[in-house]
Amino acid sequence: MNWSRVWTVARTDLKQLIEDRGFWGPMVILGGIFFLVIPTVLLLTITKIGNVDVVHQMSQTLKVLPPGAQAQIRGGTDQGRTAYALAVFLLAPVAIVVPLTISTAVGASTIVGERERGTGEFLAHSPAHEREIYLGKLIASLLPGYATTIAGFGIYSLIVNLLVGPEVGGWFFPTTQWWVLMLWVVPPFLALTLSLVLRLSARVKSTAAAQQAAGLVTLPMIGIAYSQSTGALFGADKAGLWIGIVAWMVAGFALSRGMRAVSRARLLGVADGI
Repeated sequence: MNWSRVWTVARTDLKQLIEDRGFWGPMVILGGIFFLVIPTVLLLTITKIGNVDVVHQMSQTLKVLPPGAQAQIRGGTDQGRTAYALAVFLLAPVAIVVPLTISTAVGASTIVGERERGTGEFLAHSPAHEREIYLGKLIASLLPGYATTIAGFGIYSLIVNLLVGPEVGGWFFPTTQWWVLMLWVVPPFLALTLSLVLRLSARVKSTAAAQQAAGLVTLPMIGIAYSQSTGALFGADKAGLWIGIVAWMVAGFALSRGMRAVSRARLLGVADGI
C-alpha cells in the first residue's frame, strides 16, 4: 500500500470539488440550515419568546424520555429544561444528516464521474493499485462531509451555550455523550454508507443513476444512524462506546468488500454490469 498514491487520488478529487462552486455552495447552505438556522429558531423561541403554556406542555412531554435521560436534564425552569432536552437529545439529526448527505453526493459520482469526464482511462493506467484508488476516493468523499460537520458542530455548540447556557447555570455543551457521538459513532456510519455508495458508483452507467441509487441507500442509513446515535445519547455512559465498536466492525467489513468493486476494467467502462 503506497499512501502517497492514495493521497494523490484524494487530493485530485478534493481540488476538483473546491473549484466547483455549484457543488460546495449548496452544501454550505445545507450545513447552515441544520447547524445554524433550525437550532437558533427553536432554542430562541423556547428560551426568549416562547408561550409559557406551550413550553410547559413541552416540558411535560420530557417524561417520556428514558429515566437515564431525564436524570441528566438540567434547568430550574420549564424553559431551561425543555431547551436543554431539545439541544442535547432531540437535535441529533444535525450530526447525521449533514455528513451523510454531503459525502454521498461526492461518493455517488466519484468513480462513474471519471468515466463520464474521460479521465477513467488515465486513472486505470496509473501506477496506483485498485485498492489505493478506492481508498483515495473514499477519503475524498469522507472529508468534505465530516469537515462540514466539525465546523457546523462548533457553531451549533456556540449557539446552544449562548441561548441555553444562561437557563441551566452556564456553558455545558458539548456533553460527554455528544463527544462520543461526533468522534466515535458518526464516522463508522459515514464510512459504512460510503462503502455502499462507492460500490454503486463503480457499477452504474451514469452519474444520474449513481445519485438515484445513492439516495436509496442514504435514506435508510440516515434512519439507522439516527436511531443508534439517539440511543447513544439516551442510554448509559458506555452505550455510545459499544455502538461505535459494532459500527466500526461492520464498516471495516463493508469497506474490505467494497474494495473489490473498483477495477481497471470498470474505470475504462468495459466491465460486465457497467
